[in-house]
Order: sequence, then C-alpha cells, then structure tokens
Amino acid sequence: MFDFEKLDVYNEIRDVNRKVLAFLNENKEMPDFIRKNFKNTTMEIQLDLADGTSRMTRNEKRDKYTQARANVFICVAILQTLIDMNGIDKNNYEDFYGGYERISKMLLGMIRSADSRNGN
Repeated sequence: MFDFEKLDVYNEIRDVNRKVLAFLNENKEMPDFIRKNFKNTTMEIQLDLADGTSRMTRNEKRDKYTQARANVFICVAILQTLIDMNGIDKNNYEDFYGGYERISKMLLGMIRSADSRNGN
C-alpha cells in the first residue's frame, strides 16, 4: 500500500471525485470548457496529494498540498458558476461543496503540520 492510500483526505477526495465524474458523465450538455476544467481540476487535487506524499522534503510536500488546496478552491468556484447557470441541482451542489470543504480543511491541517515542523 502506498502512503497516500492510508490518508483519510485521500479517500475523501476519491469519494468526491467519483461523484463529480459521474455527474459530469451524465451531463453532457454542459459546456465543454466547464466540463473539462472541472474534471481536470478535481482530478488534480487527488494527483497533487499523491505526488506530495512521494516528496522527500517538508517544503516539497507542503507545496504539493498547497497546490491541491488551491485546486479545491477552483472547483468550488466552478460549482458556484454551475449553480448560477442552473447547471447543477441543489443536492449535488451541496454534496460536492461539503466534500470540497472537508478536503480543504484536511489539507490545511497537513500544510500547517508541515509548516510547524519547519519552524514556521
């Protein structure tokens, strides 16, 4: 088992991504640029976390976790655009938003932990 697979945040990301990707697959009428950006960005959260766990220094880890968290924020902005366009129902919006909020908090804890070990 790889280190990232043991993390609660990784499993939370996997769960959100499973739901988001299914939603995107079912909503082919959504503008392509939104679908593509949402899909790529939500996957980047998962990939950056996995990449971060492979890094050897705390600074490298923190940078990858920070990038993962930045992608969470982008996904939330995309969600808000979708709700404004009536491109997502309220239940999916709230489910995805709640997942991203949990992921953001977990990643922030990892970032702060890396900072505290560096004396910041």
